[in-house]
Amino acid sequence: MQREKEIRNILLTVLFLNCLVASAKLICGYFIKSMSMIADGFHSFSDGVSNIIGLVGIRVASKPADKEHLYGHKKYESFYALVIGGLLLLVSFNLLKESLQRFYKISFSPLRSPVSFIIMLITMGINLFVGNYEFKKGKEMNSDILISDSLHTRSDFLVSSAVIVALISTQLGYPHVDPLVSIIISLFIAFSAFKIIRSSSQVLCDTAVIDAKEIEELVKSIDKVIDCHKIRTRGRKDDIHIDLHVLVRADMHMEEAHQISYKIEEEIKKFFPQVSDIVVHMESVDKKSSKRR
Repeated sequence: MQREKEIRNILLTVLFLNCLVASAKLICGYFIKSMSMIADGFHSFSDGVSNIIGLVGIRVASKPADKEHLYGHKKYESFYALVIGGLLLLVSFNLLKESLQRFYKISFSPLRSPVSFIIMLITMGINLFVGNYEFKKGKEMNSDILISDSLHTRSDFLVSSAVIVALISTQLGYPHVDPLVSIIISLFIAFSAFKIIRSSSQVLCDTAVIDAKEIEELVKSIDKVIDCHKIRTRGRKDDIHIDLHVLVRADMHMEEAHQISYKIEEEIKKFFPQVSDIVVHMESVDKKSSKRR
């Protein structure tokens, strides 16, 4: 519960900062009629929406196992991260469509305002700090939501850099650069969405988490284990499930075989502390004939 509480506190802080940053960009963008700055403002607001989705997701994921969810609810964190990725794709599509329309209908000239540059520089500093902090915490706590949300937030820094280029170009007499940059921003958002969706779908589709060779070498080093095979891993990086088949002597007493299985679980969890569940299938084998029974 301590982990979930810390993630919630981080998301609430980031949500407040994202709303502050987005409001500043949108107000200034509409005032000077800059399409790229408005696009960046909506990008920042989508950051805030992803924070809210993350808060809901971590609340659901923190629920303990019950009769209907025997393996717990932790995969919901990956599911809600997937929702954040889908939201980003939608924002990217709408932004791209509007930017293309504006590109062929340039009929405005943004007002000259040094305030816009000041706002962009301040928000860039906030985004860089928040994104790096959120990513670092996400890695420390193996949180899909924090990592996916940090990629969204950190992208704001590069997006804002592009907006500054657009503002300068417009003032120099190249208004088409403004919608062109917003098109680039939309593609950048789509790329961030792709990375989030790919990462989350790997968890939901039970992609292998640990190299089977590493587990095999570890298990075979345990006394009285002849061999192991059919090693499967799945789950999130902080909630890994493993099942494997282990070969022991055919004349081994059941109690001794159980003790070996306990030893295997103990050793695996020692080397891979993120593992939460291990199923060991004990199989007997005639060591002389090397045939399983």
